[in-house]
Order: sequence, then structure tokens, then C-alpha cells
Amino acid sequence: MKSPELRAVIDLGTNTFHILIASIDADGLIHEVYRERIFVKLASDGIETIGAAPFDRGITALAHFADVIRKYRVKEVTAIGTAALRTASNGEVFVRQAELETGIRIKLIQGDHEAQYITRGVLAALPPLDGRILIMDIGGGSTEYILASERGVHWRQSFPIGVAVLHRGFHHTDPISEEEIRDLYAFLDHILVPLKDILRQYPTTHLVGAAGTFDVMADVLKDAAAVPHPTSHTLDLKGMEELHFRIVASTTAERLDIPGIPPERVDLIVVAMLLIRYTVELANIDRITVSDYAMKEGILLGIDEASPLV
Repeated sequence: MKSPELRAVIDLGTNTFHILIASIDADGLIHEVYRERIFVKLASDGIETIGAAPFDRGITALAHFADVIRKYRVKEVTAIGTAALRTASNGEVFVRQAELETGIRIKLIQGDHEAQYITRGVLAALPPLDGRILIMDIGGGSTEYILASERGVHWRQSFPIGVAVLHRGFHHTDPISEEEIRDLYAFLDHILVPLKDILRQYPTTHLVGAAGTFDVMADVLKDAAAVPHPTSHTLDLKGMEELHFRIVASTTAERLDIPGIPPERVDLIVVAMLLIRYTVELANIDRITVSDYAMKEGILLGIDEASPLV
């Protein structure tokens, strides 16, 4: 029997470039053969325009991914550009130069399309749903929220509140000041009104996080007593308060010494933790699950199969 063809998915995020090479079997299961992330930080000089240094870092990362694709002899490649590339004034220039230098053709997608991919990926990673969940995917340039249940997907929306955006707008002191936290929360109060409204209609206390800071939380707070699952992880919330305050009250140097936090995330993880805390308090969350799957897996599994809104 012929083995399934390998496919490559490249996610060009505002903070991180990812590549996933895998096949999909006849039962729709993902079989991963290679995964890598490179912290490019496209928005390190601002999200309005990609600076010269991050521009070069991005092209170098894609050249490396092109070498990996050739090594694995992958014929089908999907490269997706998200918030930074779709909003930066020179995003299209980056896309053209990337294709010229690496042969990788990048497709820019809007936030709602991104949320559809995330929905498909996350739902595939979870056990069968037994109630409503709020999915949250924190990126560098945007954050996606999705409300779903065993009936299907009720609502999804992308908001321009990625960690690179929030860090640049609100985290200027080290450690972050109480005034900056108040300003950040006031901003979230304003921009997340649609989320507040939908939670009144579809309340849920179960948050499902995907990627980024949620991966860090899964490493530190994984509930050892929970029933194991191959592609999702239940958090032990007893340690969440302590972890939150340890991160938010720390300096950059102190965060480097906190086990489980990659050095590349120490600058952005403060605003990410504050965004998660805001969401937890807004929805009265009492259960958090972390999904191993997000947008890349959603692309592999096919956007045409994504759940429609119900």
C-alpha cells in the first residue's frame, strides 16, 4: 500500500515562523515527521513596517525551511502569512522577495480565515466535546477567539491584540508597572466588547489555549492527575496564580531564570499572561486545556472541512 504523501505547512507569524511536515492517513490522523520554529520577531521594529533586520531574519528562516523541504522531498507546500505580513507596509515586498530567493510562495490571509484554520486544528486535537469551550490562540499580531460546542462552532473573531502589539503599546518599564497594566486592561475592555457580548449569549467556563504562552503553561502547570490525552493537556489551576504573579512582577533578567520559559519569549510573555488572565476573569474560567494543534494542523486537515457556524 502506498504511503500517504508528505505535506509541508509554513506559518509565518508575527513573532515566530513555524514549519510542519506531516502526512494524513486514511482516518484523517496527522503523522508528523518534522517540526521546527524560528523566532524571527518580524514586528521587533514595529508592526507598521518590517525593519531591515527582521526582514532579513525572515528571509533567512524561509531559506532554511526551503532546504528542509528539499531534504524531505515534499511536493505540496502551503505557506501562510498572518498579521504582520498582511498589515506591514512592506509585507507584499517580503512576499515577493521570499518567492524570488527561496521559491516559497506565501499566501496572505485575513484574521477570520486564520480563525477557521485554528478552529479545525484545535477541535481535531481535543476529545469529543461535552459542553461549550472558548478557544484562544495568541499570536504576535493578533489573537483569535472561537466559541464552540458539540453542536459546532457558534462564533469566531480575530482581534489585533497579539503580544507584539500589546508589548509595544503597553510594556515599557521593567518590570511592567501597575499603570501600564491598568492601561492595557482598559484597552482590552474597549476592543473585546464583541467577546463580552457573545459570552453573555454562550457562556462557558472552559478555556482551550493553543500555541505560544499556552505551551509554556502546559509545561509548567500540566495536571499529573488528569487522564492523559495524546494531543491535549489539562492544566492544574492551583499553580496558575503563583505563575502569573511571578512572571508579571519579574524583570527580564528574572524571567530568564524561570524554568520552562524559552529565552525568546521572556519579553512578550508578560502581556500574554495578562491577556490570559483578563480572559479567565471575563469568562469566569475554571478549566483550561492546552491543544497541541492550532493553525498548521488545521491547514493540513483541510479548511473546507472546518465546522460551519451554527
